[in-house]
Amino acid sequence: MEVTQVLLNAQSIDGTVRKNAEESLKQFQEQNLPGFLLSLSGELANEEKPVETRKLAGLILKNALDAKEEHRKFELVQRWLSLDGNAKSQIKAGLLKTLSSPVSDARSTASQVIAKVAGIELPHKQWPELVGSLLSNVHQLPAHAKQATLETLGYLCEEVSPDVIDQDQVNKILTAVVQGMSASEGNTDVRLAATRALYNALGFAQANFSNDMERDYLMRVVCEATLSPEVRIRQAAFECLVSISSTYYEKLAPYIQDIFNITAKAVREDEEPVALQAIEFWSSICDEEIDILEEYGGDFTGDSDIPCFYFIKQAIPALVPMLLETLLKQEEDQDQDEGAWNIAMAGGTCLGLVARTVGDDIVPLVVPFIEENVTKPDWRQREAATYAFGSILEGPSPAKLIPLVNVALNFMLSALTKDPNSHVKDTTAWTLGRIFEFLHGSAVDSPIITQANCQQIVAVLLQSMKDTPNVAEKACGALYFLAQGYEEVGPSSPLTPFFQEIVQSLLTVTHREDARESRLRTAAYETLNEVVRCSTDETAPLVLQLVPVIIMELHNTVEGQKLSSDEREKQSELQGLLCGCLQVIIQKLGSSESTKYLFLQYADQIMGLFLSVFACRSATVHEEAMLAIGALAYATGPDFAKYMPEFYRYLEMGLQNFEEYQVCAVTVGVVGDICRALEEKVVPYCDGIMTQLLKNLSSNQLHRSVKPPIFSCFGDIALAVGEYFEKYLMWAMSALQSAAELSTHTTGDDELIEYINTLRNGILEAYSGIFQGFKNSPKTQLLIPYAPHILQFLDGIYMEKDMDDVVMKTAIGVLGDLADTLGSHAASLIQQSVSSKDFLNECLSSEDVMIKESAEWAKLAISRAISV
Repeated sequence: MEVTQVLLNAQSIDGTVRKNAEESLKQFQEQNLPGFLLSLSGELANEEKPVETRKLAGLILKNALDAKEEHRKFELVQRWLSLDGNAKSQIKAGLLKTLSSPVSDARSTASQVIAKVAGIELPHKQWPELVGSLLSNVHQLPAHAKQATLETLGYLCEEVSPDVIDQDQVNKILTAVVQGMSASEGNTDVRLAATRALYNALGFAQANFSNDMERDYLMRVVCEATLSPEVRIRQAAFECLVSISSTYYEKLAPYIQDIFNITAKAVREDEEPVALQAIEFWSSICDEEIDILEEYGGDFTGDSDIPCFYFIKQAIPALVPMLLETLLKQEEDQDQDEGAWNIAMAGGTCLGLVARTVGDDIVPLVVPFIEENVTKPDWRQREAATYAFGSILEGPSPAKLIPLVNVALNFMLSALTKDPNSHVKDTTAWTLGRIFEFLHGSAVDSPIITQANCQQIVAVLLQSMKDTPNVAEKACGALYFLAQGYEEVGPSSPLTPFFQEIVQSLLTVTHREDARESRLRTAAYETLNEVVRCSTDETAPLVLQLVPVIIMELHNTVEGQKLSSDEREKQSELQGLLCGCLQVIIQKLGSSESTKYLFLQYADQIMGLFLSVFACRSATVHEEAMLAIGALAYATGPDFAKYMPEFYRYLEMGLQNFEEYQVCAVTVGVVGDICRALEEKVVPYCDGIMTQLLKNLSSNQLHRSVKPPIFSCFGDIALAVGEYFEKYLMWAMSALQSAAELSTHTTGDDELIEYINTLRNGILEAYSGIFQGFKNSPKTQLLIPYAPHILQFLDGIYMEKDMDDVVMKTAIGVLGDLADTLGSHAASLIQQSVSSKDFLNECLSSEDVMIKESAEWAKLAISRAISV
C-alpha cells in the first residue's frame, strides 16, 4: 500500500477522497498493526516525502500511543508493550533519526512521538539507552538537531514522572539544558528550546534545588535568560520563574529582591506576553502565601516555625504602586471579549490576591490612587481607580473597608447610571457586586445597606440592567449578591417591596435580543433563582404567580419547530436555564406546607414538560431537567409514583449515559430523591435500577467520580425498601467490600486522597442505609456475616489517619448503626475493634459538633448492645 498517497488523500478537500483514505488507513491498522506503525515512522523519517504527509504520519503514530480517556489510553499502552520487539526497535530508530531532519515540522512531530513512547517504556524499564543517546546528540551540531533534541528532553520530562529517571541522568539532562540556555549558545532556536525544556524539567530538580551551589547556578541562568534579546526566550524564562515560585517557594528568599527588580522592569517596559508572566510570578507567590496562612490558621505566634516568608508583606511598598500603574493599560474593547486577558486585568487580579495575602495593610497604599483618579476626565483613570477599589474588597477587615464603602457608595451609584463611558460603568457594577458579596449580609456587623438607600440601590441596578449587555450582566451579578445577603433575615426582607419589580425586570432582560452576549441571559436567570431562593414567606404568593410564566416559557421551547443548529443550541441553553429556574421555585414552594399545596396543581404539567425536554440532545439540559425532577419528587412525596411508569425509561437512559458522566451522576442522585419520596412504592423499579447500578460499578468506562454516589444510592434504596433489599444484599455487599479494600490501601496526591475520602463516604452511607433499612426486621441476622468486614473497614480507615471530617462523622455513625441494628449479635466483635475504643474516644472529644453528636449516639448504641 502506497502510504504517502493515502496520507495526501486523507487531507484532500474532496470529502469522498478523504473518507476513502481514512477507511484504508483504518483497515491497514486493523490487518497489520506492526506494518502500519512501521510505514508511518518510515514516512516521517523519509526526507524525500512531502512535509504534510510526514507530519500527518507522525500525528497518527502519536495517537496510536495515547488517548484522553483513561481506559482507551490503557489499551493503547498495553498494545504497544505487546508489539513485536523488532518492529518497535525499527520505529524508535526511525524516530531518533528524524530529530536531525532539516524539516522543522518533522523534527517537532518526532520529538513528541519519542516522548510518548518513552512515557510508556521507561516506567517498564525499557529503552534505557534513550536518555544517553539524546544527550550525546545535544553536544553535536548542526544546531537544528540540537534544538530538536532539547525539545524532546522537554517533552520527555512532561510525559514521565520524576521517579522514573535516576538522579545521575537528571543531572546530565539539567546540565545539557542549562548549557543550551547559556548566552554563549549562539543559536536562538536552541536557547528557546532549552529554556522551554527547563520549564518541564523543574519538577525533576528537587535534589538540585536543595544544593546551594546548584540552585544559585540554575537561578542565575534563568534570570539571565529573562534579559535575552529574543522576546520568546524572555517569556519562557519568566514562565520558569513562575513555576519555581510555586515548586520551590521555600528556597526563594536569597533571590527575591533581584527577582522583584527584574519583574518590575519587565512589567513597565517589556512586551505584553513577557509582562503578563512577570505579574503572574507575584500572583503565584500570593497563592502560595494565602495557602500557607490558611492552612496554619490565625493561631501561630510571630516566631513560630510557619513556613511563610511574608514576601508579599515585605514587597507591597514597591509592588502595589507597580500594580496600580498596570491598571491604566486597559484595552478599548476588553469588556466585549469573554476571553480577554491583558496587563490591566492581570494587574488587577494580582492586586486582589495581594489584598487577600496582606489584608488591612494594602488599604492605605491603594486609597490615594483611588481618590486621585476616580473623578479624572480621562476614562482610563476613572476605570482604573474603580477597578483598584473593587480588587481590594476581599482580604481586609470589614472595619477597615466599611467606612470607605460608606463614602464611595453614592458616588458609585451615580457613576453607574451617569458615567459616559461603558468601561467605567462595567467596572462600577462589578465593584458594587463585590461590595455586596463581601461586606453585606448577616455576618457583617454594621450594615452598608439601610432603609434609606435600599430603594436607590435597587432602582439603579434595575436601570443598569437595560444598559449594554456587559454592563447589564454585571448589574445582574450585583443584584445576585444583594439578594444573597438577605438570605437569613427572618420573616421580612428589605427587598420585599421591590420583589415584583425585580422579577419583572429580570424576565425582561431574558427576552432582550442581545441576551446571548456577555452571558447576559444566563446571568439574569441565575439572579432570578437567587432572588427566589432568598425570598421570604411574604413573597410566596408572588413566587407562585411566577410558576405559570416559566411553564409557558418552557412550553414554547418544546414546541417542535424545525430549527437551524445555531437556533437549536440557543434553545437548549434556554431550556436548561428554565429547568434550573423551576428547580429553585419547586424547592422554595415545596418547603412549606401552605405553598406546597397550591403549587402541586401545576405538578402534572411541569412533569410533562420535563419529560418532553429529554427529547433534545443536550447533556446540560438533561442534567438540569433531572435535578428539577429530583426536586419535584421531593416536593410531591409518595404522589410521585404516578409519574414513574413514564419517567422510568428516562431514568434508565440517564444511568446508562457513561459518555456524559455528569448526567449519570445527577441521575444517580435523583434515584436517591425518588427513594426518599416513594419509600416502599419504589420496589417495582428496584430490579432495573439495582442491575444498572451494579453494571455501572463494574464498568471501567464510567468516570470514577460517579462511583461514590452510586454507593450512597444503595443506602437510599435499602432505607426505602427495608428487608426487601435482601434480593440485592449479596451483590451490593460484594461490590462494597471490594471498593472498601481499595479505599484503605491507597496512597497518593491530594486529589487522590480527596477522591478516596469521597469513595469511603459513599461506602459508609451505603452501610448506614442498609443497617437502618433492616432494623427491627426479622431478617436482621442476614447482616451478621458482613459485620467483621465492616468493622475491619472502620478500623482500617481509622488507622490510615487521612480521613476528613465528613468521613469521620459518617464512619462513627456506621459504628452506631451496626451496634443499633445487630445488638448483642455483634457485641463481642465490636468490643474487639479499635474503632469502638480509640476512634470513638477521638470523636467524642472532637471540636466538630456534628461528629461529637454522632459519636455520643454511637456510644449509647454500643453500650446497649454490650449490656444485653
